[in-house]
Amino acid sequence: MHHMQRTAVVTGASSGIGAASATRLAGEGYHVVLTARRRDRLDDVASRIADAGGSAQVSELDVTDRTQVDGLVAELPRCDVLVANAGGALGGEQIADASAGDWLTMYQSNVLGTFHTVQAMLPKLIDSGDGTIVIMGSTAGFTAYEGGGGYVAAKHGTHAIAATLRLELCGQPVRVIEIAPGMVKTDEFALTRFRGDAEKAASVYAGVPEPLTADDIADAVTWAVTRPAHFNVDLMVLRPRAQAAQHKVCRQT
Repeated sequence: MHHMQRTAVVTGASSGIGAASATRLAGEGYHVVLTARRRDRLDDVASRIADAGGSAQVSELDVTDRTQVDGLVAELPRCDVLVANAGGALGGEQIADASAGDWLTMYQSNVLGTFHTVQAMLPKLIDSGDGTIVIMGSTAGFTAYEGGGGYVAAKHGTHAIAATLRLELCGQPVRVIEIAPGMVKTDEFALTRFRGDAEKAASVYAGVPEPLTADDIADAVTWAVTRPAHFNVDLMVLRPRAQAAQHKVCRQT
């Protein structure tokens, strides 16, 4: 059945924006291929999708490992949508004190991981006759901020991939959409960034009335994907009302 059903591959689908996007796309009738490194979390997301009447399969995947990515592509009969969401931030040190290892990890996941998945899936996306690539960027892809150098550099790279792809695929039946969220409160993003320091992670959102949620971003992803084939959303920047700019946030005390 799945070879006939439109298929969406979502990377980083074990939690947060990836899990929420996969769930919403399944609700729109896509067979969703959930990929991430944590198989148990993927199974939980797939179970929730199935309980809601959707169709999903899981594939344990490290997007920085090209052999694994190629193996996944070989197993798929089709790919109509790719949501390249895997990535993340690590550390909040200023450049003077930052770790080159953290910078390398962020580059590998945000930039090379996106490169590997897009390049490997591209033939199937073109063959679909109506393919869509969603690249999960960030407002950090346009604006620098203190303590964010490695993540800012990586997300500038992600933005460059989206912009370059759109030019190179002009004339092909594939849309390239970039979603660039600002402040989004998820269970893990800030906690991972600050190496499990829950107090420091919570301080990011302290006093902010209604930061965006993973489901807010998934709503935007799904809206963009489900537009007609001729309708491309080049770039969608999403921020909560309380965040006017990267450095301008309303905090209530």
